[in-house]
Amino acid sequence: METTIILKEVRKSDCLFLYELLTARKPNVNISHKKLPTYVKHVKFVMSKPYSKWYIIYCATEKIGSVYITKQDEIGIHFKEKNITNKIRSKVLKMIIKKNPHDRYLININPSNTMMKKFLKNEGFELIQHTYEISKNTSSV
Repeated sequence: METTIILKEVRKSDCLFLYELLTARKPNVNISHKKLPTYVKHVKFVMSKPYSKWYIIYCATEKIGSVYITKQDEIGIHFKEKNITNKIRSKVLKMIIKKNPHDRYLININPSNTMMKKFLKNEGFELIQHTYEISKNTSSV
């Protein structure tokens, strides 16, 4: 049986669902922040339209995740449950690429997210860089 996946553009009414997705992320998945923003800051972020396109992923009528593409052609995919199949991940990836055609796409992941590394390699993505960070709080410089 074919799973019906639908992408609908993010609306203000999706803020709570997106916040729940954000709070449920495991440390080995997160790359965007070290400290969870408040709900008010999160709503402000969502409403600022920070991405070229941002969609809620539906499986039939149930919200199961979100996917976005940045102005730098970076794709971010996050699901409510960790037991989402690679078939669904692949379908969502193909859908966002089809809806937003560009010459190339990037996906940034946490280096300890071994499941996504394997998935992306199977989808034809190649590792192009490792990025390092130093922050004022931990800097010895």
